[in-house]
Amino acid sequence: MSCKELTKLTNTEYHSYIGRKWTASALVVCVLFAMILISISVGAARIPISEILQVLTGGGEAASRTIIFNVRMPRIATGVVVGFALAMAGCIMQNVLRNPLASASTLGIAQGASFGAAVAIVYFQAGVQVGTATALTISVTNPYMVTIFAFLGGITSTIIILLLSRVGGVTPTSMILAGVALSAMFTGGTALIQYFADETSIASIVYWTFGNLGRAGWNEITLVFVLNIAAFMYFFFNRWNYNAMESGTHTAKSLGVNADALILISMLVATLISAVAIAFVGTINFIGLIAPHIVRKLVGNDHRFLIPCSAVMGATIMLAADIMSRTLVMPAILPIGAITSFLGAPLFLYLIIKKGKTIS
Repeated sequence: MSCKELTKLTNTEYHSYIGRKWTASALVVCVLFAMILISISVGAARIPISEILQVLTGGGEAASRTIIFNVRMPRIATGVVVGFALAMAGCIMQNVLRNPLASASTLGIAQGASFGAAVAIVYFQAGVQVGTATALTISVTNPYMVTIFAFLGGITSTIIILLLSRVGGVTPTSMILAGVALSAMFTGGTALIQYFADETSIASIVYWTFGNLGRAGWNEITLVFVLNIAAFMYFFFNRWNYNAMESGTHTAKSLGVNADALILISMLVATLISAVAIAFVGTINFIGLIAPHIVRKLVGNDHRFLIPCSAVMGATIMLAADIMSRTLVMPAILPIGAITSFLGAPLFLYLIIKKGKTIS
């Protein structure tokens, strides 16, 4: 085969390779839109798809418009932006830490954020319990205070993990063990706060940690959305650097990547969007772990596609979990944090078994 033919064949193979990834990406986006329609449709008041389309185009019945725009759309928007944040953060953490089990929940970041939020709720009166025993809700009187403390708790866990990886020279497997230890420490700290708090504060913390997509308003949704866009722009700008990091830190440095700065800034940004998302909806586990691994089966490790597709898949899984939480025992709504844990824990165990020999 001549060099010209070889070059032509290589270009053809490359275009076919990219084409498959674009097809898979389009499929992921289509699944998300389908999940959005299903999420709008199901619930205590079922709305047919035809009625939904009429409402979205300016028609439909008044009752349907009220349910869709005032009840379900804010909940769906919250699920999308939170899933986007957690999955995108998990994708980046797995890359820069060189650990396929890394995510906000497995590294103790979610638990640290929950501890920080509990401190804000109890000691800074940032959250109060309102309602009755059968209709309990949480009103975050100062959501930005909760967000700041949640970020401080999450970033504390991040700093410890980075120090262990840089100074202690721990293996990727040991990072997960360190995350388990940090999770236990922050969970214990939250329990101590509850022990010394009054009954109202205890109920507020417990209900907050359940996770609830109906808790955030449009202001909170907008804040998480803006942070997601900013984070996505930074991550996508460094997509080629993350691809280089797939071959190891030393290889990335030899290609001109400032690996140390990339790891530090990426972890800070990933922690920020994770902590802010958790601060507004409560503890949501395993989304950042599940979504990137599902997407890798479709688009591989190319971060030009992996980053956006992971974000879209995270939003899809969040909506699927929310649909389950609203329909399993209607009219009651189950804690979405429990649903995502049930979905994510088996996959986590599977990854430990499959990857255990390769990440040590």
